[in-house]
Amino acid sequence: MILAARRIWGLVYRHLSLYRRSWPRVLELAYWPTLQMVVWGFVTAYLAGVQGNFGSIAAGMLLGGVLLWEVALRSQMGFAISFLEEIWSRNLGHIFVSPLRPWELVAGLMVMSVARMLVGVLPAIGLAWLLYGFGLFAMGPVVVAFFALLVVMGWAVALGVTALILRHGAGAEALAWSVLFGLTPFAAVFYPVSILPHGMREIAWLVPASHVFEGMRAALLEGRVAWEQLGVAAALNLVWLGAMAWVFMGQLQHARTRGSLLGMGE
Repeated sequence: MILAARRIWGLVYRHLSLYRRSWPRVLELAYWPTLQMVVWGFVTAYLAGVQGNFGSIAAGMLLGGVLLWEVALRSQMGFAISFLEEIWSRNLGHIFVSPLRPWELVAGLMVMSVARMLVGVLPAIGLAWLLYGFGLFAMGPVVVAFFALLVVMGWAVALGVTALILRHGAGAEALAWSVLFGLTPFAAVFYPVSILPHGMREIAWLVPASHVFEGMRAALLEGRVAWEQLGVAAALNLVWLGAMAWVFMGQLQHARTRGSLLGMGE
C-alpha cells in the first residue's frame, strides 16, 4: 500500500506541478464557478427585492443549487481534463508502461478532481457570502454530505467520459465539457422533481444529484436533514460508479489490445 500511495502521489504531483507556476491555469479553475455565482446572484437579489420573504427563500435555493451543481461539474471536469492532459502531452503510453496500475491512475485522477473542485468552488462560496449574504454552510454539516455525493457522481460520469475517449479518441474529447450539462434537466437543480412530466420524472429519480437537491430544499425550507434522500443518492452513486468503472476497465483493455494508447494525442 505504501508503494501504491507513492505512485498515486507521483501522478498527483505531476499535475499539481502544472499549476504551481501557471496562474492562468489556477484562475481558470475559479473563473466559471465565480461567474455563474455572480450572474445568478443578481437574479436572486432581484427575486428577493420584488417578492419579499418568498423571494428570499427562492433566492437561497437558486444560489444553493448553482453552488452545489458546480461541485458536480468541477469534479467531473477535473477528473476528465486531468486525463486529457495526459493525452495532450502524449504521456498516456508512458503511464501504462510504468508500474502505475489502472486503479492507481483512477485514484490519482480522483484526488486531482477534488483539488480542482475545491480551488474552483470555495472562492465562489466565499463571494456568495460576501456579496449576497448567502452562507451555503449555514445548512449545517449536511453540506459535507452534499459535497461528497455530488463529487462521487462527478467521478462516475467522468469514468464514462474517459471510457468514450479511450474508445473513440480525440473525437470524444468535447464530451468532457458537455455530458454533465446534459443531465441538468434531470438533476432537479433549480426545481423539485415533482414538477417534471412523467417519463422525465422517472429518469430524474435515477440520477443521484436529484436526491441531493431534494435534500438541499428540505434543509432550506424545513430545516431538516432528508436522510432518506441522501441514502438513495449514496446507493445510486455506488451503482453508477461500479457500472462506469466496469465500462472504463473494459475500454482500457480494448485500447491495450488494439495498441491505441501510444497513438493517442497524435
